[in-house]
Amino acid sequence: MTLNLKSFLLFLFVCLINLPLLEAQIFTSDNNTPKRNSPYSRIGLGDIADQNFVSVASMGGLASAFNDPFQVNLTNPASIAFLKSASFEVGGFFKYGKLNNEDASINTFAGNFGYISIGFPMINEINLQLDRKDPLLDWRMNFALLPYSNVGYNVESRTPIELDTAITTFTGKGGTYKLLWTNALKYKDFAFGINAGYLFGNTINEREIYLNSVTNTYFNNLVDNISYSGLVWSFGAQYKHQFKEMNDEKELVNSGRSITIGAYLNSKGEVNTNSNQFYRRINPTFTIADTLRNVQDVEGTAVLPGQFGIGVIYEKLNKFRVGLDYSASKWSNYKNDAKNDVLLDSYRVAAGAEYLPNKNSYNKYLDKVRYRIGVFYEKDPRKDEFNEQLTAAGIVLGAGMPLTLPRGQTSFFNLGIEAGKFGSADSLNETYIKINLGFTLNDNYWFYKRKFN
Repeated sequence: MTLNLKSFLLFLFVCLINLPLLEAQIFTSDNNTPKRNSPYSRIGLGDIADQNFVSVASMGGLASAFNDPFQVNLTNPASIAFLKSASFEVGGFFKYGKLNNEDASINTFAGNFGYISIGFPMINEINLQLDRKDPLLDWRMNFALLPYSNVGYNVESRTPIELDTAITTFTGKGGTYKLLWTNALKYKDFAFGINAGYLFGNTINEREIYLNSVTNTYFNNLVDNISYSGLVWSFGAQYKHQFKEMNDEKELVNSGRSITIGAYLNSKGEVNTNSNQFYRRINPTFTIADTLRNVQDVEGTAVLPGQFGIGVIYEKLNKFRVGLDYSASKWSNYKNDAKNDVLLDSYRVAAGAEYLPNKNSYNKYLDKVRYRIGVFYEKDPRKDEFNEQLTAAGIVLGAGMPLTLPRGQTSFFNLGIEAGKFGSADSLNETYIKINLGFTLNDNYWFYKRKFN
């Protein structure tokens, strides 16, 4: 059966934009179903989403130095300069975890939209070959939408008081997104890129307070609703050194081996906040008894931290690549007029590799699959009730499975399976399995100028 590329793209787009709806249906099902519950997402903007696409995440997150002719890496915008064809990418994830503390454990489940992106050369590679000339600068562009942070929790706290117990339930939902426009230039072996973006979103934090032994009485319902909007940017650079070798004609040519050094910097900047507070006292039948506080449209600002990353990848073309990556964020500079939280500086270290047995194999499909592995360790900006900084660590296994679509352009189905642990040893922690899924669809005929004799 012949695959229609436009129909396939439309199908993937419809599936991914409906992932949040699917998530809502899962998390509001019966009580026997595991639900999303990330208690630490109460702090700051919530859980910061992985900004790496599946191909990069499956190597632990080697984002600083990663580049590929057919796959996008937005964390370092300079990598876009190495694209050789138009690349449409979509992704999502599913996560199953277990929350543990000294007293109990619960199962959780989450699944959501990961990213949607389209990048392309501004001059088609086929046109360059037909014109038989190389441009002084290679220019690439990309547009993308991806989550920045996620909020989702349902927590109960019990506080003994005289002759009774005060119960407080905390619930939250929402998150923020980034809409990015990327431009990248490549001159010889140097590449530079910039992400210009717009951050937006909304978070809702709710508390209910009541006494355990008293029935048919009133309880307090306190709701804080915060909207975010503002401009963000990041800058990146990469240098790819090609190792040379002598050919049969005694000429120095590329050996296929290279080493790439990359670095990026995210801006420290302000975004606007708009907050609403609606506090009320309600009876058990949810009849409003009294409004305690009703403040609407309070304008403010939130200061997001600067971040930098640096990394290196050694590669043998169409065979293997291996690398290291380090990134750090100045979350101690975080401020939020609408929600005052104290955060700590964070960092992340990662190592990973990719192996391709035989790109040109014609009878063994598994030889054409890109096998990936990665490990990482991270200090999260948040801390527990004992002032211990949260940590995350994990291992990732992945595969990039080639798909041959019409016109012979190779595309990929990317899969990554991550196992890890997050939280605090002395407080709440989570062990989890996360499945990342992504599609990379490539087309060499973007901006192609047909010529007739």
